Order: sequence, then C-alpha cells, then structure tokens
Amino acid sequence: MDIREYDGHVEPGGTSDTRVCSTLTIRKASVGGMDNNAYLLTCSVSGAQLLIDAAADAPRLLELVREGSPTGRLDTIVTTHSHHDHVGALAAMVGATGARTAAGAADVPDIRTPTTTSLQHGDVVRVGVNDLEVISLRGHTPGSVALLWRGGEDGDHLFTGDSLFPGGVGATQGDRERFEQLLTDVEQRIFDRLGDDTWVYPGHGDDTTLGAERPQLPTWRERGW
Repeated sequence: MDIREYDGHVEPGGTSDTRVCSTLTIRKASVGGMDNNAYLLTCSVSGAQLLIDAAADAPRLLELVREGSPTGRLDTIVTTHSHHDHVGALAAMVGATGARTAAGAADVPDIRTPTTTSLQHGDVVRVGVNDLEVISLRGHTPGSVALLWRGGEDGDHLFTGDSLFPGGVGATQGDRERFEQLLTDVEQRIFDRLGDDTWVYPGHGDDTTLGAERPQLPTWRERGW
C-alpha cells in the first residue's frame, strides 16, 4: 500500500492519513458535519485496536477500523469528552464491534452510551504493547482527557480532543474560571512536561506540535480564550 507522508490533514468524506511507527500505527479520518477527527490506533505486535472519539458516521468509522484490521477488531473506544459531536456514533460502534468504552469520570454521566471504564488523571489505557497515559484537562468539559503515547524513538504523540488546538485551548464559553483552569492544566500537565517535538492530534482540524504553540502561551492567557 502506498502511504503518503503523514501531515495530519484530512477532509470530511476523504481518505485517512496514516502514520506508521515501530509498534503503533495511527490513522486519522474526518467525520461528520463538524469536521471531527477520529483516530484509530493499531498495535503492530498484537493487532489490538483503539478508537479515539466515535464522533459521527459509523459506516466510515467501521471502514477506518477495517483499514487496521480486516476482521473489524476494535477493543476500546475512548471518548475525549462528552459533547454531542464526539459521541454521535458511539452507540452504533459499540453495537457493531462490542468494544469497551472509556471516558473521563466527570463526563461519564453526560454520555448516554454506558461507559465501561471511568478514567482518572494518570491512568493508563493499553493498546496491545503500547501504554497511553490519561491526562485530565479540566475546563472545556469537567472530564475532558488527553491521551499521551510516549513512543521512544518514534517521539511523543498527544491526542488532545477539544482541549488544545493550533492557536489556542478549547472553548470555555467566556467563563474566565473555566478558561484559567484549562490553560493552567495545559501548561502544567502538557507544556511543562513534554518537549517541543511532541505531536498534537486535536479533535478538529489539522495537527500541530508543542513547539509551534509554546511561544503563544502568554498571548492566550492575556486574551482570555
């Protein structure tokens, strides 16, 4: 299969973008009317698969799953937060695949599809031989989580949902307290810990790196969004 160099740009209804690492393959697709990103992580050792955000368009997501596993194996679906545009296909995907579900504990009551595992800051979610660290980023929603894969020679890979984008943190609806909480979590739990080469996979739109965003942190705090 001819795989173009990964750049993180996908279009609604378009093909997936694929990044092949030593023990993990990352596939990105755009689904739904709000250009939501869904990420399929496939362990190259065990074949285990994890989907981040069953946002919309279950047929396209099932196609994405089969790109990683012709049998349609899907072990886990992690929901980064409870907003409707990130869970639109969750029930259908669970029904079709039997996958376990996981989400931040504070958001679980707002997700209609039952959650198998409530996630706390510092928890680990496994994809075969790969560990994903759960990072709680409070503010966009109370239980928003990011997932960090530390890939060694393959670098650090951070899936941020709607908590961190190119150009800013996620929306907090003008609530200064929520904004301060989110930006503080992003600074302390992400930027203070991880290097500039860390690749950021957001819930909508194109990817970025921490190095591209780090110089803007003072501007974000000053503008208040």
